[in-house]
Amino acid sequence: MAASRLIVGISGASGVVYGVAVLDAARALGLETHLVMTRSAKVTLAHEMSLKVRDIEARADHVHAVEDIAAPISSGSFKTLGMIVAPCSIRSLSEIAHGTTSSLLSRAADVVLKERRRLVLMVRETPLHLGHLRSMVQVTEAGAIVMPPVPAFYAKPESVDDIVRHSVGRALDLFGLDVGGLKRWGEA
Repeated sequence: MAASRLIVGISGASGVVYGVAVLDAARALGLETHLVMTRSAKVTLAHEMSLKVRDIEARADHVHAVEDIAAPISSGSFKTLGMIVAPCSIRSLSEIAHGTTSSLLSRAADVVLKERRRLVLMVRETPLHLGHLRSMVQVTEAGAIVMPPVPAFYAKPESVDDIVRHSVGRALDLFGLDVGGLKRWGEA
């Protein structure tokens, strides 16, 4: 069971739709998901989507309160494939890069890094200043993968949903997971 667990973090950056798409894809793949949303994510959700927090929570197998530092995902002995933060705010990126574990989201990410598991951060910010770039370098040196959700126009997306699903599919590729149906460069 441990090999099929994925932690999904949703921070307050714009792009809550990415976290929702990760949860939907994970369910289709039969993964056990552990969701943690920041307070800012819940605010952003209200501005970006018609979904409610309970609608997103219903997509996860387990939901952990952001302040619950005693949750299973805060321990390295709780085995997982790793964690994806989609979207990842600069605040969350910075906390993770500097080992500041002020919430369950940053604590779970810190645990994933210390256990040498996969951590994918779908950072949503532009433009970037030097501090942002340094945090990206630092978190990469710690073992994370910074993967901003950049559209793949070679896939000829016809909708925002196409763009989101492609970005999420590519992010899940980094865990060795294939969502299927992804248009890939050089393939028919």
